[in-house]
Amino acid sequence: MSYKYRVLFVNTSSKSWKIKEYELKDDILGPIDLGVKLHLEEYESWKYDVFSPNNVFVLGRGLFAGGRLIGVHRLIAVFRSPLTRSLHVSAIGGVAYKFMRSGIHAVVIEDKSSTPLIILISGNEKGSIDIKFNEITLNRLEEVYKNYDGKEGVYALTKYLMDEYEEFIKENNARPIVVGPSAIKTIHGALFSLDIDIKRKSIALGAEDSAARGGPGSVLFQAHGVVALIIGGRYKPSDDNPKLLDMNLIDSISRKVHGKDYIPALSDATTKYRYNPKLGTGGTFGVNYPHYRDLIPTFAYNMMYLSKTLRLKHYEMIMKYFWKPFNVEVFEKARSWYNCGEPCPVVCKKVWRGKKVDYEPFNAMGPLIGVFLFEKTVELVDVVDALGFDAIEMGHIISWIFDAIHRGLLQPEEVRLDSKPLFDPISYDVRYSEHNAKLALKIVRGLIEKNNEILKLIAEKGIREAARILDIKFKDRVSMIGLRFEDIAIYGSFGNEGYMTPNLYWTPGMIAPLFILGRYWTNYSPTFMSPEEYAKSS
Repeated sequence: MSYKYRVLFVNTSSKSWKIKEYELKDDILGPIDLGVKLHLEEYESWKYDVFSPNNVFVLGRGLFAGGRLIGVHRLIAVFRSPLTRSLHVSAIGGVAYKFMRSGIHAVVIEDKSSTPLIILISGNEKGSIDIKFNEITLNRLEEVYKNYDGKEGVYALTKYLMDEYEEFIKENNARPIVVGPSAIKTIHGALFSLDIDIKRKSIALGAEDSAARGGPGSVLFQAHGVVALIIGGRYKPSDDNPKLLDMNLIDSISRKVHGKDYIPALSDATTKYRYNPKLGTGGTFGVNYPHYRDLIPTFAYNMMYLSKTLRLKHYEMIMKYFWKPFNVEVFEKARSWYNCGEPCPVVCKKVWRGKKVDYEPFNAMGPLIGVFLFEKTVELVDVVDALGFDAIEMGHIISWIFDAIHRGLLQPEEVRLDSKPLFDPISYDVRYSEHNAKLALKIVRGLIEKNNEILKLIAEKGIREAARILDIKFKDRVSMIGLRFEDIAIYGSFGNEGYMTPNLYWTPGMIAPLFILGRYWTNYSPTFMSPEEYAKSS
């Protein structure tokens, strides 16, 4: 049998489409290979502005989707990032489980629609494709974002799509992929996908995820005019490749690699994400705090300069006020565990009162910005998600602004705040969480409203370029204090302008000079070694 990688090219300007099939011998084994080939060889996107329609947007799945392997149903986005200015890769967990039913391996979005566009893609049992293009005016889109059925942002748009395209979603078991207000207004917009329980006409608990790092949502809208894709169908990949379902084959391979059958090997490898009986918790949020202890990034990474004694004091606060409220409800009172949308025994999605909780976004909008009360962070993450932001990037932006105010580089009123954050790690009290959370919320909203010069600058240019401009704008203040805005910003550099803020681990691996940062394609254990040894391990 000759396997091919089947790609749907969609022109959002002419509302036309075509199918192209790549032989696997062409070195196209998945969406990343495809994205690299298209950007470097065919569209040459590096020649153009990052929001040019030539910055084609690739969304795709791997060849193992549709089989018995677990974790292969991530949907991968490949695009030029407005932050790094180079190629970036981001992923949404579980979305390929319904995407695969369209009968395509990847969709490539090219050109730009003059009106915000909703694209519906479906495939029949044989994989024959049908596409519908529906426009929504910008005014109507903003109305939906503001409030639709009592919801905001990506949650409102998803509910709107559920109501408008109920029959399509039901017939094709389809799943929406959407952008939020941040994709329209800033360079920090993520892709969000909330799986739908069509019988209940509601969002499936736990099955919400985002491809957030690098601004994919901003590229999808600002380069192509697309606000949503709804993709599904009736095609089954295993009809063309029955080996995907062959557990005897999978077990035989697993025994060669791991010395045991596949399911036991999977169970052992995913203990952290499901449930670790030694720690009495599970998931990234549950496990990371008791595991990393005082190495958790707090206060804009200024914990690096604190004594271990003080770091441990902060750790004790975090465990009592931040970690314990989550663990009691999700692990002790009940097991509120779900999956990302694919049938999976790991059930790594831990849900607290309806909100999916992961380490990265919660630490970003929690201890990193001086908020140690779990419920206050839940409120912040909910707004950040609704607006379609990358929560990690938001944590870096807010903590950088808080740090600048704390050090005297900025005054609160210069970013539309009415008071200073309580951001001194030495004198910090958990009671300060509510105050800092209120200020953080004003910054998040301000980045969308852009009714302030500095917040508008950060929304449109990002931290690195904003820091340079602020160094000049406040040069007398910088000179007097002896500290630049650039000095307190945390990022890895790409060229002269690009950057990527690190995922929230205290490790050189997150800012190592690699082609793509903001992912886990590196050694991110909290170890320090020579650059040569680190390069080998990364």
